[in-house]
Amino acid sequence: MSALELTLLYLLAAVLGVVACRSLKLPPMLGYLTAGVVIGPNALALGQNSDGVRHLGEFGVVFLMFVIGLEFNLPKLRSMRRHVFGLGMLQVTLTMVLSTLGSLFLASMAPTLWTMSWQTTLALSGAMAMSSTAIVVKLLSERLELDSEHGKRVMGVLLFQDLAVVPLLVLIPALGSSPDKLFMALAIAGIKAAGLVGLLLTGGQRVMRWWLTLVARRKSEELFVLNLLLVTLALAWLTEWAGLSLALGAFIAGMLISETQYKHQVETDIRAFHDILLGLFFISIGMMLDWHQVVARWPLVLLLITLPVLFKLGMVTVLARSLGATAGVSLRTGLYLAQAGEFGFVLLSLAQGSSLVPQALLNPILASMVLSMLATPFIIMHSNGIVMRLVSSEWLQQSLQMTTIARKSINTTKHVIICGYGRCGQNLGHMLEREGIPYIALDLDPDRVRQAAAAGDSVEFGDAVRLQALIAAGLSRASAVVVTYLDTASALKVLANARAHAPMVPVIVRTVDDHDLEKLRAAGATEVVPEAIEGSLMLASHALALVGVPMRRVIRVVQDQRDARYNLLRGYFRGADDDTVNEREQERLSTVTLPLEIRFAGRPLGTMALQSVGVRVVSLRRGTGKPLEVHDDTLLEGGDTLVLSGKPEALSTAEEKLLRG
Repeated sequence: MSALELTLLYLLAAVLGVVACRSLKLPPMLGYLTAGVVIGPNALALGQNSDGVRHLGEFGVVFLMFVIGLEFNLPKLRSMRRHVFGLGMLQVTLTMVLSTLGSLFLASMAPTLWTMSWQTTLALSGAMAMSSTAIVVKLLSERLELDSEHGKRVMGVLLFQDLAVVPLLVLIPALGSSPDKLFMALAIAGIKAAGLVGLLLTGGQRVMRWWLTLVARRKSEELFVLNLLLVTLALAWLTEWAGLSLALGAFIAGMLISETQYKHQVETDIRAFHDILLGLFFISIGMMLDWHQVVARWPLVLLLITLPVLFKLGMVTVLARSLGATAGVSLRTGLYLAQAGEFGFVLLSLAQGSSLVPQALLNPILASMVLSMLATPFIIMHSNGIVMRLVSSEWLQQSLQMTTIARKSINTTKHVIICGYGRCGQNLGHMLEREGIPYIALDLDPDRVRQAAAAGDSVEFGDAVRLQALIAAGLSRASAVVVTYLDTASALKVLANARAHAPMVPVIVRTVDDHDLEKLRAAGATEVVPEAIEGSLMLASHALALVGVPMRRVIRVVQDQRDARYNLLRGYFRGADDDTVNEREQERLSTVTLPLEIRFAGRPLGTMALQSVGVRVVSLRRGTGKPLEVHDDTLLEGGDTLVLSGKPEALSTAEEKLLRG
């Protein structure tokens, strides 16, 4: 097979693997691994694990470490130091120490069954200590748990694991030296690493800032990207030349650039190289897996999946509990960190290159790591059920949490439930408070909730996605629900709960743009407010005012655009409030829910002649929460909720007509 054919094969396998994983909502990394297994020499044998591909894969690791270095910053470490250098450091250190001692004890007790040197055990324990940053962070983000108690601990441990890779990149190659030269090799490697890193970090930041500024002044994107590649690969070569690893130099390059003002631009420019080359690395790892050996030695594979996962689960849970976390938070943290990680593959590949891993163990270890990562999304998906079943106090704690929310809302009706109390939610809450409208906000950031509650805001700790939290907040008595955070998946869950249990309550959703507009409307959203459109309207209004367009006309133009975009707000930009005599006769909204038994069921909306009394139907939803297009021939049913627009007197007439038939 020619080089071009081999390249096309790898690209096709990568595309198909990533598409399949995206369809199943799994991380792309698993698609690359699966593609490597399928096309590898031990399956379809379509491609061979050639040296060229392996070298490309090594460059993928280089750029992975570069990105880790780029994201490394002291303020972030300082803010999370309790979790990073407490739970994180203990997890990595104890995993390596206990697994090494356990392996040596087993070898001494049963030398015929288990023979493994301490160097090999130490190298493998480093790989076992790693968890998957790519999978776990993605799932935490999707589940809106990054700011939760267990989310903060998980992120702290993952951050320390990323940092722990750096000394392991120095340690593992040195472990491959002959026994009589081992300690000398370790000492030399440590001195080299300390000297080179110290030299680069002492004066490197100043030089890097000066050089990148010089390049940026040429205003050439191509030149800037070329220099990034040059700097990254040059420092990687320098550390390899010094007898260390390529990845260490790339990590240092990332750290140096992270202290410059070009960090965010570099992250964008390097992302494509990082993702593609890292994908090739995982394909090459997958090609190393011989499924014949896995099938033949399935008891060992099963053992290598079960023991490390249970060991890490138990250790992280105990450590988190001993450091002050509740039993439920501790167990959740353990469940999120029990699997293998992508850096485990990096360290395993490095150990194999240093002849530390017996060939007979390589495939079972690889298979167990891949399978544990495949199981991670399903473990996390059912983590709440597992915690509720195993931790009796968690049910009580969640019940107390729901009771606290219910106590806050029990005497409140016609209030607004605010899902998410970030900047947008806080602004909305303060506006409602000024208008004398009650509200209750739900948020998952305990620090934010504590500070806002201390300031007198009506906010409680709770997950708005969970039906119990919405019911406790008085969903059936609320006048509206507002989803203020930018997460479509979570908004859809809130809409599903509201549609099933309180279909008459309108739900307003905030989004980045109108990409998911129809999906959210079909799910029952009364209105969707895209930030991009609102931002463009404000930008246009300022631009028109600055070029001399009269302010009255600017307001009218923006109003017309909103009229066209937002059905609910049509004709609603006439005054500051509704308290004056003149404003009392302006149009307003009113919601009417038809009785279940109505005489005109099955009749078209147009026959009600609401327009003849000066009332317009803004929106219509079935009792199930399903939104319908408003037409004259739309058939009415009992339980329908209509949002009407008109003047107060006309609205009263229309409501009487609808309710009394």
